[in-house]
Parts: sequence; structure tokens; C-alpha cells
Amino acid sequence: MKACVVHCLHCITFFFAGGLKVNKHLSINKIGHALHELSDPFKQFTFSPKVKGIAKSLGFVDPVICQSMYIFKQPGIGGEVIPHQDSTFLYTSPQRLMGMWIALEDATLENGCLWFIPGSHKCGIHGNRRMIRNPKKGEGESGTTFTGEQEKYDPETFVAGPVKKGTMVLIHGEVVHKSEKNLSQNSRHIYTFHLFDQHETEYSKENWLQPTEEMPFPHLCT
Repeated sequence: MKACVVHCLHCITFFFAGGLKVNKHLSINKIGHALHELSDPFKQFTFSPKVKGIAKSLGFVDPVICQSMYIFKQPGIGGEVIPHQDSTFLYTSPQRLMGMWIALEDATLENGCLWFIPGSHKCGIHGNRRMIRNPKKGEGESGTTFTGEQEKYDPETFVAGPVKKGTMVLIHGEVVHKSEKNLSQNSRHIYTFHLFDQHETEYSKENWLQPTEEMPFPHLCT
């Protein structure tokens, strides 16, 4: 369940896991997708000099922030995130998407750390997989749909990335990554946001998330 529909793009939305089988404060799966705009603490961090310095070191000319999320990975019920590439959700041409993933608690093998396929960012979008706005949306239908085929990956090709609290992980938009269920008694809270270099880059008009006149994607370095 979630607190509002997917088209409510520029708000702070609460997404719940399951059917509230545990207390509400332990059922929240994530909060998104405009924390970087509408929550002062997250805004201050996202637009901090350190983050700006990282974007500059990546060679970004005009980086903009397109979405942000606080993900809880609750004890015992934190769900699996299947293998995916972030650029299948936020597609740019050429590929200019980068995720910044910050561990607010230790991310371990037991509570659902990230796993990656090394070198998988070198092959473009696998299977032409994309999540886009549903062009045929009718009453009662989802506002999004998938194109292409879901790639199947050999589990043996993934490498675990456990990290300590306070670590930032940079995630290339085309690297394949996943996380397992949290079956431990320890939560795995993280804050993550995505940015892309807008300079000489086209952000797909098919993407589920679109800027508006009221809330354009904010420039990181102005």
C-alpha cells in the first residue's frame, strides 16, 4: 500500500510494506520522491558542498536532482529488491544518470546490503527494459508499464557490497544491482537520490517521473 498514487510525483509520499502486519512505524517501506525539495534536512544534505564536489569530480557540467528516497528495509519484513538498472526507470540519452546511496546504518549481508554485477554498466540497457508512463492508461489501470524483457542474471555473478554507517555508494545508472530480504532483527535505513548531467542530455519524456513548471528538476550547483 502507499499513501498516494504514482502520479503524485512532487510530494512526500509514504509507501508501506505488506498489509500493516506490524506497527505502522515498522511497516513503512520507503518515503519519496521529493525529500530533496520539500524536507529541509534532506535538502541541506543533498545540496551540500560535499555532494556538489562529488558531482564535479564526476565531470558533470549541469547536474540536476530528479528524485530522492528514504528506504527503511525493516527488520524481518524488509523486502527483496530484484536485479535492475536504475536507467530503466530514469532514462537519459546519452546515459548520464548516477545514484548516490548513503548508509544511515550498517548495511550487512544479513540485513540486505547491495549486490552488484561488476562491469555490467558497460553493456547499455539489458533487454531494452524500461518502466514508462502507461500511454493507454484507463480507469483502474496502473499509471506505469514496462517495455522490453526482464533480464535473467546468474546469481553467481553478483558481488556483495556491505558497508558501514555513513558510507556513500555511487551507483552508475546502468550497473546491475539488487538487495536481498532483511531477515535479521536489524533495520537497514538508507537515503538515496538520483541526479543526471543535463548538459547536452535528453531526459526521456516517457519516464514515469517528469519535471513540471511548478517543480522543475533543481540544479545542484547553482
